[in-house]
Amino acid sequence: MLSEKHEEILEAVWTASENRDYSIDAIQKKCVVDFDESDLAELEEHGLIVRSAAKILFSNAGKKMAEGIIRRHRLAEVLVTSILNFNKSDMEEIACKVEHGLLPEVEASICTLLGHPELCPDGKPIPKGSCCHAGQKLVDNTVVSLVELKASESGRITYIKPTSHSSLHQLISFGLHPGVVVTVHRRHPAFCIKFENTELALDREIAKDIYVWKVNNRNAS
Repeated sequence: MLSEKHEEILEAVWTASENRDYSIDAIQKKCVVDFDESDLAELEEHGLIVRSAAKILFSNAGKKMAEGIIRRHRLAEVLVTSILNFNKSDMEEIACKVEHGLLPEVEASICTLLGHPELCPDGKPIPKGSCCHAGQKLVDNTVVSLVELKASESGRITYIKPTSHSSLHQLISFGLHPGVVVTVHRRHPAFCIKFENTELALDREIAKDIYVWKVNNRNAS
C-alpha cells in the first residue's frame, strides 16, 4: 500500500501531464508535498513510474492508480463544496484528506449520490468509475437537472455539465457554481431562477446542464 506522500506525487504527475508537461520541475510545482530522489526511486521500484532524462512518465499500473487518486480527489471536491457546503477556499485541503481514506464502495456511493459528475468545481474532468459506466442511479433521483424542479422548489448546485467551456465560464460569471442554492421562480414563459438576491432568466438548454441537490426551502441557506 502506498503512503499518502507517494499518492500525492502520483497525483502531481497526473495534473502536470494534463498540461502535457512531464518535467520534474512542473511536477514539483503541482505537488503539495516535498519529495526527493528516494521517493521517485521507490515509485519506480513499485513499477508505477518510468524516469527518462528529466521527465517522469506513468507505467500502465501507475496511470491506473493515479486515475483512481484523481477521481477520489475531484469527487471529494464536489462533495465538500456542494453537499457539505464548505467554502471553496477550504476545498483543496479537505479533499486531500478525504481522498486518501475513501474506500472503493464509498467512492461509488458518493459518485452515485452526486449524479456521476463529469467535472470538479474547477472545471477539470473527473475520471469515470465502474458506477458511471453502469449508469447506476439513486432510487429517489435526489440529484436532478435544474429544469426538473417545479416552481418554488430549490436545489443546491452540485455540478455543471456544460456543452462548452465558454458556457461554463458564463454561468460562473453569473454567480452560478457548485454550492449555490437556486430557487425556480417560474417555468413559463421564460425559465427564471432566484439566488443570492438575484433573479436570472436562463435558456432551458443551459438550465438542463445544471444539476442540483434538491433541498427544502426552509434549509436553503
